[in-house]
Amino acid sequence: MTSIFRALVRKDLRLFFSDRRSVIMAFVAPIVIASFFGYIFGGNGGQTEASRVAVLAVDQDASVTSREIVANMTADKALAVQPAGLEEARAAVRKGKAIVAFVIPAAFGADAGRALFDAVSKPVIGLLYDPSHAAEMGMVQGMLSGHVMEAVSKEMFTGQTDRQAVKDSLAQIEQSAMAPADKKSLETMLRGIDGWNARRDSGAASGNATAPQGLTIPFQVHSEAITSGIGVQYNGYAHSFGGMGIQFILFVGIDVGMGLLAMRQSGVWQRLRAAPLSRGTLLGSRAVSAAMTSMLVLMVLFAFARVVFGCRIEGSMVGFLCICAAFSLMTAAFGLLIAALGKTPEATRGLSILVTLLMVMLGGAWVPTFIFPQWLQKLTIAIPTRWAMDGLDAMTWRGLGFSSAIGPIAVLVGFTLVFGVLAVMRFRWEADS
Repeated sequence: MTSIFRALVRKDLRLFFSDRRSVIMAFVAPIVIASFFGYIFGGNGGQTEASRVAVLAVDQDASVTSREIVANMTADKALAVQPAGLEEARAAVRKGKAIVAFVIPAAFGADAGRALFDAVSKPVIGLLYDPSHAAEMGMVQGMLSGHVMEAVSKEMFTGQTDRQAVKDSLAQIEQSAMAPADKKSLETMLRGIDGWNARRDSGAASGNATAPQGLTIPFQVHSEAITSGIGVQYNGYAHSFGGMGIQFILFVGIDVGMGLLAMRQSGVWQRLRAAPLSRGTLLGSRAVSAAMTSMLVLMVLFAFARVVFGCRIEGSMVGFLCICAAFSLMTAAFGLLIAALGKTPEATRGLSILVTLLMVMLGGAWVPTFIFPQWLQKLTIAIPTRWAMDGLDAMTWRGLGFSSAIGPIAVLVGFTLVFGVLAVMRFRWEADS
């Protein structure tokens, strides 16, 4: 009995190692995936080139203070700051072309200088942000607060523009109804600052003195998540259902390819050749049935998300349906290509799964593409799943119109044609001997 058991084990091991492609994929797939995640999350000691956060700066003040804030934010290596107008920034954040936009209002420099000594009236900096990037918004807000405090304090105590704020604050304090002791303390400090500025102007200061700090935070921040409309909350389930839908629809494509390979290996295709049917007809019918199945799966997924989690198609319904249809056709053509290039189901399955997982990862279905290094983000433009994810996001929670669906639809249809033509050209009726 023991010898029989050992013989069965040896037989299974010989079968496994006899298929070199299956053996290679059994080791290559986990190595590639583990290396990918390790790289993007800084597995080499944090030396991976980090992706810079796309930020738009709307400076409606154009004062010395606001220009210094923008300059300091631009100099930060973690940010990619570009100037923009208010409406331009709002549109860019809504479309996902920028993660955060900060808006410095008019007269901010002067108002923030006075607000150092007046906790009641503080100017407000606006933050427009993509709600799917809440972590990046928090990071940008922290950096912005530090640079604002630095610029306002510097200009208040050592700059030329906001020195008038000291004199204005003195006048306000003299006319205020605050307690005499508090009024005297503030007047003493402000007169000291005013006298110190005068001595600096006369050349008495050496230039190495550090600027004093303000008394209060001289501004407020109002953050606004940019979605499909005012009052519409971001629903993260829309993105997750899109990502998982794309992944499992690609697995449907793998099943299509494996089914075709099994039919060819069993001789079914040879028998079908006797019928008055062309190769294109046979493969096309298989592709259409697979696309219809994929489309049905996507519709059921988003219907469930709508009923259970409140996910809505906030944008163009026609655009949403067209993107789903285009991706379903692309997946079916991908399955045909697997069948055309593969030899046997056993030898092809591992490679097909690896290619599918890579498309899912690089397309942003698992990990958002914005955390990828810059070079990898550019590479993902050539991945069809990236276009499918961007298109579904645009039609669901971003609430964009049909014009934003045209690009993803065109790219997915293009991949469908390429995969389909290659599949028809390379398909073999007979199994390899």
